[in-house]
Amino acid sequence: MEIPAQDAAHMARAVELAGRGHGTTSPNPVVGCVVLDAAGHVVGEGFHAYAGGPHAEVVALAQAGERARGGTAYVTLEPCDHTGRTGPCSQALLAAGVARVVIAVPDPNPKAAGGAARLRAHGVAVTSGVRAAEAERVNEEWLTYARLGRSHVTWKFAATLDGRSAAEDGTSQWITSPEARADVHRLRAAADAIVAGIGTVLADDPHLTARPAPAATPGAGAGGAGSPGADGRKPLRVVVDARARTPQGARVLDDRAPTLVAIAEDTGTELKADLLRLPSDGHGLDLEALLKELATREVVSVFLEGGPTLAGEFLRRGLVDRVVAYVAPALLGSGRAALGAAGVGTIGAIHRLTFDEISLIGPDVRLIARPATQPGREQ
Repeated sequence: MEIPAQDAAHMARAVELAGRGHGTTSPNPVVGCVVLDAAGHVVGEGFHAYAGGPHAEVVALAQAGERARGGTAYVTLEPCDHTGRTGPCSQALLAAGVARVVIAVPDPNPKAAGGAARLRAHGVAVTSGVRAAEAERVNEEWLTYARLGRSHVTWKFAATLDGRSAAEDGTSQWITSPEARADVHRLRAAADAIVAGIGTVLADDPHLTARPAPAATPGAGAGGAGSPGADGRKPLRVVVDARARTPQGARVLDDRAPTLVAIAEDTGTELKADLLRLPSDGHGLDLEALLKELATREVVSVFLEGGPTLAGEFLRRGLVDRVVAYVAPALLGSGRAALGAAGVGTIGAIHRLTFDEISLIGPDVRLIARPATQPGREQ
């Protein structure tokens, strides 16, 4: 189907608006909306800014007022058809007298879906699938969460040009520049949870918090900076620690942010922390069970920073949805690799990625990539 240039252009703007909600809407999706009057002029724009706040359609329709009657609304996600913390957007569009609604992506949430059908039933012309790929990408965290029932995972690592994340003696501070580290904190602040393994906790004793960072770097695919997140949330800290070896005095257990320690079901411990008991196998804790449990706690997005071993396990199990790599113009020649065993025994089993972005962050290069095939995520 050939998409009219006007539809493509207005939906592109709606996708741009949706991106402004990154890091502040969880557990809701990011959504953008553009409203035209009957003559085809833009009269309203909006995006979903925070959970519990007005949806994108409501914001755009309020700006448009009576000029929306007989016009067209462009929405990146199918208008909801249920009453939650706010009313159904399908009803808001009908009340505004909009004659046509253009949708990028259908809503996979059965509780909210049905907006397109309701609009059609009341005589509104509905077009779907316009700029679907871009709308999928801007909303990928929530779509993974809604479709797969688990948190979306971004694996971040920093390495030298020859792929080393630490020197032979274990030192790693600092491989990358202050600019790159500030960018990492911005991405941390936009996530719902920051995950690390017990190896990282024992070796580095990290805080795993999102600390203040400079203004957002264009093109990173996530919103606001700072600590806590732009909506006042502090990302949950999660330690994957099958045998409960986290020291009671570890920084990750301080009061700077909430912390969850994931341990094996059969582990006995006197550790005073919020514990999550999970099944385990020969490779460690069931990481998919971890992500599903986090999803029940409304953790839509996970920022994985947990060393080469844990990253390898997430990758081996097909649980990495996006990779953000910071590569420094430096060489070590030996030392710890950025990625451990990831289930690849032969070149035919290699984990293929596709690049989304390659950009300079200070003197370093930031690479954003994702698995070449992501079944269940983009439909």
